[in-house]
Order: sequence, then structure tokens, then C-alpha cells
Amino acid sequence: MKRSSGGVTLKELKELKGVFHFLQQGNVHGIVRSRHSDEEQNCKSDEELFREAMADVREIKEFREIPLRATPGIRPRPFRGDDTLEVLNEIVAGKRKIRIADTGEYIEWTLPEMSRGVAGRLHRGDFSVQDFIDLHGMTVDEADKALGHFFREAVKRRLFCVKVIHGRGLRSPVGPVLKEALRNWLHGAFRKWTAAYATARDCDGGLGATYIILKSR
Repeated sequence: MKRSSGGVTLKELKELKGVFHFLQQGNVHGIVRSRHSDEEQNCKSDEELFREAMADVREIKEFREIPLRATPGIRPRPFRGDDTLEVLNEIVAGKRKIRIADTGEYIEWTLPEMSRGVAGRLHRGDFSVQDFIDLHGMTVDEADKALGHFFREAVKRRLFCVKVIHGRGLRSPVGPVLKEALRNWLHGAFRKWTAAYATARDCDGGLGATYIILKSR
């Protein structure tokens, strides 16, 4: 490509000549006006720009209300607030009884090979209590010996369901000592005789007594 003496190509000279001719025709004012227009556009607020952009938008009247179609077989469940306070008030007023199985003092256990529903049936009183022992007033050592003798005799007699009255330890400064000791024995020294146990019904000692199903030998 040929260059002029100043090192500029002929093509570059032609482009410069075209620009000079464009400016002579007065188009420089158009460039300035365009720049001013861009500056004015930039100065407009977001709300003004939004209105200008939405100027040609038209509302579709058919979409003003779209009916909600319910799914067949599904009914919306009405909202119910938390009624915990109401339940507590009824319990305090004596209008509602506390379910023993819902308290922290309730206990139950079954052998893994037994049916899962046995403990619930035991608590409901589905099995007749054939004998019982009352540990009230005993020390832990005395209760240990008395309960061991009671279990051995019950197994000899082939009893199926017995009851142990241990109390709740409400008057004890250290809590239900005998109840905790019973749980430890049923999972320890007396486990060889224990198939299941559950807290007794309210009418049969409630949280202060435990039903026990003995293993058949």
C-alpha cells in the first residue's frame, strides 16, 4: 500500500477527507445534539424511564381475574392456630386429663423380637395383673432383695404379667430413686426374667407403678 511523504496511506487520507466534508455540511450540530440528548436521557429518573418504556403497553382485560382451579380430591385444610395454651388451661382447670404416655416420666420397653405394640397394650391394661409387689418405704438394697425374691417366685408360678409399685419419689430430695433402680435392674440383673414393661394406668398406680411381662421358660 502506497504511503504519502508523511507516512500516511492514501486510504487514510480519503477517510480524513470524508470526515472533513461531513463536518462542512453542518452535521457537527447533529453530533452535538445527539450528545446532549444522551446526557438528558441519563439525567432522567428511573420512574421517568420506566414510564417511557411502558408507554406502548396495553392491559389485557381478559387477564384481570384468573379463576383458581381446585385440584380434584384435594381440599384446603383450614388454618388452626397453636392451641397449646388452651390445652394447658383446661388441664389446670381439671377439664382435661394428662395422658400418662405423653409425660416425661412414662417408661416402656420390649424385647426386640416381640411385637412393637406390646408395650402400648401393656400400658392400656390389656393384660391382667396376676400379682404385685409394693416397694414403698424400702431402701434400694431392701428393694433389690425383695424384688429378686418376688421375680423368682413369679417365674416358678409361671405368671405372665405382674406389677411393681415403686412410687414417684415426689417427697424424696433426690427424685424417684426406686423407679430408676427398677429400670436398671430390669435391664441388668433381672433382664433374664423381663420380656416387656410399661408405666401402669392412672387407675392402677400411674407413674408410680410399672407393669412387667415375664419371660416364659
